[in-house]
Amino acid sequence: MTTHTIPTRQDFPADFRWGVSTSSFQIEGAGQADGKGESIWDRFCAEPGRIRDGSNALVACDHYHLFPQDLDMAQAMGVNAYRFSIAWPRILPTGRGAVNEAGLAFYDRLVDGMLERGLDPWATLYHWDLPQALQDEGGWLTRDTVAAFVEYTDVVTRRLGDRVKHWITHNEPWCSCMMGYWENIHAPGGTSLADALQASHHVLLSHGQSIPVIRRNSPGADIGITLSLHPITAASGSAEDAAAVKRHDGLRNRWFLDPLFGRGYPADTLALVGDAAPTVLPGDLEAIATPTDFLGVNYYFPEMVKDDPAGGPMRASLVEKEGVERTGFGWEVSPQGLVDLLTRVQRDYNPAVIQLTENGSTFEDVLTPEGRVHDKERLSYLQRHLAALKQAVDAGVPVKGYFAWSLLDNFEWAEGYLRRFGLAYVDYATQQRTLKDSGLWYGRFLNE
Repeated sequence: MTTHTIPTRQDFPADFRWGVSTSSFQIEGAGQADGKGESIWDRFCAEPGRIRDGSNALVACDHYHLFPQDLDMAQAMGVNAYRFSIAWPRILPTGRGAVNEAGLAFYDRLVDGMLERGLDPWATLYHWDLPQALQDEGGWLTRDTVAAFVEYTDVVTRRLGDRVKHWITHNEPWCSCMMGYWENIHAPGGTSLADALQASHHVLLSHGQSIPVIRRNSPGADIGITLSLHPITAASGSAEDAAAVKRHDGLRNRWFLDPLFGRGYPADTLALVGDAAPTVLPGDLEAIATPTDFLGVNYYFPEMVKDDPAGGPMRASLVEKEGVERTGFGWEVSPQGLVDLLTRVQRDYNPAVIQLTENGSTFEDVLTPEGRVHDKERLSYLQRHLAALKQAVDAGVPVKGYFAWSLLDNFEWAEGYLRRFGLAYVDYATQQRTLKDSGLWYGRFLNE
């Protein structure tokens, strides 16, 4: 891509929101400090073989103690929004009941620190770190956890709702439910499609039931949910592969989008999952479809599928496209996929506002003796995806914000510390932060 196609900040609307994204479990550390309870990810990390490098997040980036310098870095970069998540077991160590004042006080300090630096706080209530005490009682397989989430939401929004005016209920239900209860990759580590679909229903239900609570405790706030979505293409021009795309899309994307936009679960997907379909009680679908102010979209890569009779309930399997650029994670780099996804979401669901709440890449970063990280692949990725974002905005897609994933290298779930997504490099031994070339460029872009 030639330099003149790289957009400038002035190419976007003046009120466009520019941010970075983080999550509590991945950066905070202080895993057993100040009364914090155990989460399902603490337990998962303790199981041998679950995390690729055998690590845990008990220290991570120690953001719990070092947050002022992290906020300073975000401010200096020029972002005007900061997306973070709140650790449920830090607030309610057993998931419900007794409130841990020290936990609330930390988020008081964090939010106040953002506001002092001109950073608009964007709070995610659930980024996968369920209190282990609730998991011991069934986790997201039980409706009791829905009630516990609403209680947790009430506690948090009563405390922070006067200052936080942007709330995301859940981050990526696909990952917390499908990867956690079916694919056995994420906590709590299960292998049942039926469990995953029931968990996803309860997660969506907890989203809907918590919205009136947030509206009451945080008057005038914007509320949404963030989904990880993928544009999906066929491996060939055959009718069979085209049908496989529709089936795969039913579980990957429409399973979450359809009920949120008042359509219930997709009938074709329900027919395919059969007895694994979740129990849905009267009033559930109406609650899930409670109106929101924006849809959060996380975009990383497209998927290509082919018809495959042995490919699970959707009778489809993923095909690895040949000859394409890939990240260190093996994910296809496709700026065009971002345009395709955003225009599809607008065409099929017409949300009033879309926030691109995550977009980023991982590569093999090296800190030079001079203290620099020349991450030219990530820099190129960022520039090309911002160009794609401009294309979508120019086409009339109502995207109002971009949040780079992530401010910091961090604990990357089942990958441990093997993957670096940050605009800033973290030396975990010293906790030294170093802006990479990509982060330095993002700062120049934002300060133009």
